[in-house]
Amino acid sequence: MVVVVGAVLVGVLVLVVAGCGCVVWADRGGPRWARVVAALTLGAGRAVRGYQRNRPRRVSSGGGDGGDGD
Repeated sequence: MVVVVGAVLVGVLVLVVAGCGCVVWADRGGPRWARVVAALTLGAGRAVRGYQRNRPRRVSSGGGDGGDGD
């Protein structure tokens, strides 16, 4: 199970790095496919930022039990 989670995280990291590379390459006049990947990468970044802004915030009471369930 841990190996599968690690593999998924490495895969996501590779996709993020490749997307950032395409953004830089497209900015310098890369091929059409790089511009498409760059647009998808930038759109995904905007979507994540929009989700984080609109997410309801949990207010901590400061005197919680730590959540360990004892």
